[in-house]
Formats: sequence, C-alpha cells, structure tokens
Amino acid sequence: MQSYLNIVKKILAQGKAKPDRTGTGTIAIAGHMFQHDMASGFPLLTTKKVPYRLVASELEFFIKGITDKKWLQDRNNHIWDEWCTPLKVPYAHDEQTKKRMIEERDLGTIYGWEWRHFGAEYRDYNTDYTGQGVDQLKKLVDNIKREPTSRQMLVLAWNPLDIKKAVPPYCHYAFQVTVIDGRLNLFWNQRSVDVALGLPFNIASYATLLHLLALETGYKEGMLTGFLADVHIYLNHIEGLKEQLTRDPNKYPLPTIKTENFKSIFDWQYTDTVVENYQSYPSIKFQIAV
Repeated sequence: MQSYLNIVKKILAQGKAKPDRTGTGTIAIAGHMFQHDMASGFPLLTTKKVPYRLVASELEFFIKGITDKKWLQDRNNHIWDEWCTPLKVPYAHDEQTKKRMIEERDLGTIYGWEWRHFGAEYRDYNTDYTGQGVDQLKKLVDNIKREPTSRQMLVLAWNPLDIKKAVPPYCHYAFQVTVIDGRLNLFWNQRSVDVALGLPFNIASYATLLHLLALETGYKEGMLTGFLADVHIYLNHIEGLKEQLTRDPNKYPLPTIKTENFKSIFDWQYTDTVVENYQSYPSIKFQIAV
C-alpha cells in the first residue's frame, strides 16, 4: 500500500528527534492521515509479511472485552506478553519489573474492555462484567441498523478515569462509523503511532472490524481512514524500514478477505475469517519497545 509507504518516507525525510517513554528514541512528525478504499482489496502489507492470524485473534480478544492475556497466549498470540496492568505491577524499565510484567496475566482496562464496559469499575480479569458499564460496541451496531444516517456512531477507548490502569494507555483511542451511499466507512483516531510494528497491525485490525460491521449490518465495505497524531519511527527500526522501501509495492496484488458461517460480530471467532491470495516479501524483524 503506497499510503503506508508514503508515511514511512515522510518520517525518514522530515522526522525530528524526540525522546519517548521507552527510552529507545524516535524520529517523529506531527500528524498524518492513512486512507484506503476497501474495494481495492484488503490492506495487508505486501512489502513485508504481516501475520494476519495475530491481527485477527487480537481483534476477537478486543471484541469480547477480555483482559486476560492468557486467552491470547492459549492461541499462540504473544503480542501482549510484555504488558500488564499497573494495578498489579507498576510500570518500570528495570529487568525485575519487566519480568514481573511478563508473569502477570491481567492487562487491565485495555481497548476491548472499554468498548464493552465503558464506565464500569474495573476489578480484575476474573470478574464477570456482564451488564456493567456502557456496551459501546453493541450500541454502535444497533445504531447502524436503526439510524444509518447518524453522525454520532462513535466508540471510545480513552477513559480518563482508567488511564492509570492500562499500559500503554489506548494508542488508538476511538473509532467512528458513517454510512454514505450504501457503504460503511470506518475512521480511527490514534494518538501514538509506531509506524514499523504497530501501524500495519492497526490498519489490518480496523479493516477487519470494518469488514465485520459491514457483514453485521448489510452494507458494502467503504473507506478505511486513520487520523494519526504523533507518528514516529523508533531509532532501532530505521534500517528495517529503509529495506522495506527498496521493495516494489506493486509486485504483489492486495489480498481479499472472506468470513464463513457469519452469524454475528459478537459470536465471531478469528478462525472464521481468512485472507485469500496473500503474497508478500519476507518479514522484517523489528524489536518491540516496552
């Protein structure tokens, strides 16, 4: 996708040095927009291999409002292994704390919990929150079906009361849906954008969410748009991204996405959805900054 590569190019050309929470160091720009028409194919990068299984299983984790990272680990998804809620282990960079964070399975009030229980009082991953807080995702689905012309169909992850209960706190903090000319469009807002590791996942995840919402409500898939704020490249990712820019983005066509036996977004399992005809250059190893 040229839209993604253009972001990489702009940061490498214009990015300014900026320290960060992890101590790794970044170069960053202030603001950019990602946009993709879903009619052109599913936006999974072809200039490096992106493991869609991890994207989809994390999205199911969010949709279900789960906060126990063991659910992901049981599905061989380890992208949340290094994190946990500061309620259990206060965030720090020393090796002992990092070890304790890995061992703690409670992630706290992360994205999906806020999507499904906004305003509820968080206790731990074991608590049954059924009926507690605002189920924003269910409300969104109901609103799309009942009042598709509405401009008020938003879901928020950013809850100021819960900021200190999750690390990192809601990088992608809100998304909105609008229906225009029979097409369902999704816009997400992101305060902090790790371009090398995070953004390809964010794009594919919200594209899948758009796909599922369209199936749920009967609309065609429309535009996917990301409004990106602090858009940065970690210093230890620069060489890998330069390698990625040497690869021809037109060598492989974008894949398509297919979901079988769909009943409801709330019953969806990540194994129900497959990406078809996905071809790409090999993966590029990027170290995660914790």
